[in-house]
Amino acid sequence: MLFNSISFLYYFLPVLIIIYFITPKKYKNIILLIASLLFYLYGEPKYVFLMIAEIIIAYIGAILIDKYKNQSKNILITTLTIHIFLLIIFKYTDFIIQSINDISNANIKLLNIALPIGISFYTFQIISYLIDVYNGKVKVQKNIINLATYVSLFPQLIAGPIVRYQTVEKELDDRVHSFKNFAYGIRRFSIGLAKKVLIANALGELCTKAFALNETTVIFYWIFGISYMLQLYFDFSAYSDMAIGLGRIFGFNFPENFNYPYISKSITEFWRRWHISLSTWFKDYVYIPLGGNRDGKYKQIRNILIVWLLTGIWHGANWTFLIWGLLFGILLIIEKIFLNKFMEKLPSFIRRIYVLFIVMILFVIFNSDNMSVALINIKGLFGMNGEVFINDYTLHYLKSYLPILIIALFGATPFIKTLIVKLRKNKYLNNIINILEPILIVIILFVVTSYLIDNSYNPFLYFRF
Repeated sequence: MLFNSISFLYYFLPVLIIIYFITPKKYKNIILLIASLLFYLYGEPKYVFLMIAEIIIAYIGAILIDKYKNQSKNILITTLTIHIFLLIIFKYTDFIIQSINDISNANIKLLNIALPIGISFYTFQIISYLIDVYNGKVKVQKNIINLATYVSLFPQLIAGPIVRYQTVEKELDDRVHSFKNFAYGIRRFSIGLAKKVLIANALGELCTKAFALNETTVIFYWIFGISYMLQLYFDFSAYSDMAIGLGRIFGFNFPENFNYPYISKSITEFWRRWHISLSTWFKDYVYIPLGGNRDGKYKQIRNILIVWLLTGIWHGANWTFLIWGLLFGILLIIEKIFLNKFMEKLPSFIRRIYVLFIVMILFVIFNSDNMSVALINIKGLFGMNGEVFINDYTLHYLKSYLPILIIALFGATPFIKTLIVKLRKNKYLNNIINILEPILIVIILFVVTSYLIDNSYNPFLYFRF
């Protein structure tokens, strides 16, 4: 079930909100758990039992880790191995088989295992919970309903943000519900809904139509590169906005996942602003345990490369993701060793152009089915495929979609947010904004509904990860 669907907006969510808020406090987690399992069952009927099995394994494993201190490390390793093994089986088996076939000219039959939606996200949440119990950072959760609610909570189940157990530990037992939080949740959800349906989907349409052209041009490749970069941001950040908003409606405070990454002045800063919950997860559960920057420069370089190879392969079972992650890792190492010192002397706009250009190139790889396609698209940016610079078709699509590109470019910066903050400092304008805000939300809902009725299925891009 998609957040941007009629069934979710007008059936699932309203019914759940009514049932949830009339239910006594001690049963609210049961309601959320049932709703989350139904939500997952709607889209993944055959894999809901896999998720339930992983929850039970994590529940038993954590209790054993807490109870048998002298054997806790072995129990942790065993439990983590089970969860990682299941992730590998369902996400990477065919990739491994295909790679063996390509290298050795073997003809091993692919298993064609369908990827369970959200498995990368809920597996990482389980792993962080088990490690935190082992390290004594959180108390073991002995109520299986509460643990199952944490793992399967539908707002962030499918595409994050990756929520640490310690973030919601207290809220699972005792969370505050208020009109202020509810209103914030509705507002944040509506912003995400508008970003997805009105901007991300339009940019996706541009990308699709651009590739349908019979004659490509140099400008076409640039339009596609910029459009996809913006589409991915608005699509993924929209889901995070909606997840955070839904979490707040039900009393949970999920972490922010994006902080205007396209205004970054370095690749290092970009990854502090993009998919924050993933980058901090790898820092805390892989980079630091490997030694971080404590054991000299060479081991630090090794640790960075390991983290970014894992980051790449986490996104998908394809060599393009592995190379994408490796290239980001190499760039971060180069910046750390010498480039940041040089870049600091340059004007801010030069540094931002550098980041946007690099990120666009790497997202071309990220979006390609294989490296051959990626290289064709990258060469196309520089006119190395023999195409003309521009033609009438490209010019037509550029003119048609220029308004949405301009809106997206402004929306990817803190310009609008900063403007609203400044306006709210004036008491009179603040009151006007408070009056207009609910009206705007209703308008957004009507406009979005009309788009959803007319348009076809448009899942979030990160569903495939």
